This record gives sequence, C-alpha cells and structure tokens, in this order.
Amino acid sequence: MRSLLCLVMLAFLPTAALAADPDWAYPVAPQNLPKPDASKVIKVPGSDKEYNEVSVNDAFAPPDWFPGDHAPLPNVVANGAKPNVRACALCHLTSGDGHPESANIAGLNAPYIMRTLRDFAMGRRKGIRTGVMVAIAKDLTPEDARAAADYFADRKVAAGYQKVVEQAEVPKSEVGEGAMRFVAKGGGTEPIGNRIIVVPQDEPGARARNPRTGFVSYVPPGSIAKGEALATTGGGGKTVPCAICHGEGLKGLGEVPSLAGRDAIYLTRQLTDIKSGNRTGAWITLMQQVVAKLDDSDIVALAAYAASRQP
Repeated sequence: MRSLLCLVMLAFLPTAALAADPDWAYPVAPQNLPKPDASKVIKVPGSDKEYNEVSVNDAFAPPDWFPGDHAPLPNVVANGAKPNVRACALCHLTSGDGHPESANIAGLNAPYIMRTLRDFAMGRRKGIRTGVMVAIAKDLTPEDARAAADYFADRKVAAGYQKVVEQAEVPKSEVGEGAMRFVAKGGGTEPIGNRIIVVPQDEPGARARNPRTGFVSYVPPGSIAKGEALATTGGGGKTVPCAICHGEGLKGLGEVPSLAGRDAIYLTRQLTDIKSGNRTGAWITLMQQVVAKLDDSDIVALAAYAASRQP
C-alpha cells in the first residue's frame, strides 16, 4: 500500500533543469530586461483599482485586483515578511492559481502544503529554480506557514484558467519577465515537437498579475490520449494507475493532492525532478520507482492529460 501512496508526490514547486530541453520546461528570465516603470499606470478589466509597474511587481505588496473574490488575505499572503519571505500572492496570486514559473497551489490540502514547505526548508528541493522558495521556507514562522496553507487550501482551481490545446504548430514564443513565456512579437509558428509551450490567454493580464486571466498549454497531438492510457491503466507496467492515490478524475484523495486542471509544464517539471533525484523526501524513493520507466514523451503525455482534466 505504501508504494501506492508515493504517487502523492506527483506535484508542486519547481526545481532542476530538464536535460533534454531546459529552455521549454525550465525557462529562465533573460538578463537586462527593462526595469518596471513607476510612471506607467496599470489597470485590468472589472477592477476599480490601479497600480503602476513597480507596485505590480512589489515582492512585499503585490496587487490585489479583486478583494471580493477571496477571503481576507493573511499577512504572509498579502505582504510577506522582509527580508526573505516574499508575499505568497506575488507568484501564486491571491487565487492560488499562480503562473507557469511558480505553482498552482489552489485547493491543495493544508498538510500537503505544510509538508512541501518543510521539504524546502530542509533542502529536499534542489536545482536552478529553488533558491527563492528555500529562503522563504527557512524564514517562515510556523504561524505564517499554517496561515498560508489554510488560506490556499480553501481556494479552488479556477475552471478554464488552464486551457490545454493539442497542436502540431504553435506560436513562436520568447521568455520574458518572471520567467514567463510570451508569444513572440514577430509572430510566426514552429513545430511543437515533444514540448509543452505555455503562454498567457491575455498577455497584459498576465503581466499585471490578474488572477482572472489564465494560460494556454499547447501540447503535442495525441498526448492527452496517450497520457490517459498511462494514467488509467499504468501503460502495461510502465507506471501505476494514478487514480489509486489521486482519486477519481485526479481530484485528490484525503491528503493526496489533486492534479486535475493544474499547469502542464509544472507537472512535467515535477515528474522529471522526481526521476532525476532533484526531489527527495519521505516517499520519493518509492516514487522514483514509479517514474523510472517513463521516457520524456510519457512525462509530457501524463502532464498534458492531468492538466486537461476538469478541476
């Protein structure tokens, strides 16, 4: 039974580079990007608030465009604690749905979130994307960790926030601020290959950290059906059926987190990190056995399938 429970670790919080193609799975923001402009006023549809580019990116007071959409924000979510504990809402947004460079943590159960934070603090997450979260987790007070976990556990993954589209030719894209990928200004398309390309449904909204605008995950043709076969049958011994631990529809079971409707590129990173050993922890040794036979296309397919499910 314990070997099945290891499937709980199919998720969350970024780490090392995917050897085959780090550009798409672990994008890194380019250097020398323009600095935010304090004189540029930012607004989003449906909100009566306005911020400037500097305040939109304030690590200790990020925007809250729609206070009526959520419960009162704990201080750690709204403001963090200087110098190292950035506000949770900066990357995960007030909704918890997050951006592709972070994690969608809306609706994850509180014990799982607490366990993940402890793993960061104890050095069980390694790689080029972990530095900020390690610093945050180490400096979080137990009270703030619990407040954040309880807050995000009460949120729900927004329907339609992640849209999964199978497409052989995808828009050319480029990595910008926040390590987000945007449609290239010059336009054009390129073959998707064995990649997942995630771009905003609304670019200004993504740049403004608007929690009501989500992302499109382009995935290879046929990948959802392939992922479904792996997830539901185990692929003839390649892996273990995911629903055993993650529940019907991959919507979670007890303390086991949901996978349905979460970001496909994020799930790709987690499976890859488990296989490579860049994630360690209580159940990771067993989880590595579960993913050991999966190749890169299997991982992409499983991520595409899980992301395509209704949350």
